[in-house]
Amino acid sequence: MYGEVDESALDVLFAERLTAVAGHFVYCEDEIQLVENLLAMVEKEKLNKLYAWEEGIQRLLDAYEFPYYRSDTQFEEAEIGITGCEALIARHGCVLVSNAQSAGRRLSIFPHVHAVIARTDQLVLDIKDGLSLIKTKYGEALPTSITAITGPSRTADIEKTLVLGAHGPKSLYVFLLENR
Repeated sequence: MYGEVDESALDVLFAERLTAVAGHFVYCEDEIQLVENLLAMVEKEKLNKLYAWEEGIQRLLDAYEFPYYRSDTQFEEAEIGITGCEALIARHGCVLVSNAQSAGRRLSIFPHVHAVIARTDQLVLDIKDGLSLIKTKYGEALPTSITAITGPSRTADIEKTLVLGAHGPKSLYVFLLENR
């Protein structure tokens, strides 16, 4: 069905699959372009209360004086959750997250917008490859919860009409940062 996939085309395949399920894909050559694209997303979505709890993401945002909340103060007002991920699965356009990440699950579920910052070395073809990355990273201390996020939350339970954001974020952005 999918045939052989060129490793150099994983980003293209991921972008196609993610956008097919109403996700947004943003490729970033470097950190400056990432911050510029984050600012563009914030303006487009007209939202202000951004939350980031992972140390690596906080260091990156702090380096460019990007405003965000670093604790769960007023979390009930959160509009955007910025998280990392364990892996990006190209074949399905999904994001693997786990409860072992500093953000836990709250930042990927509660805010209206979920923004994922991933690096190109986290991009793999299949779920089995993503699980291998997690196994290599955590060894025997595997996370107790590993979740595959495929696009924004959606349901068709309401009069068989597709509703985005019914049980989670209305928008999912994946920012793919080139490894340097």
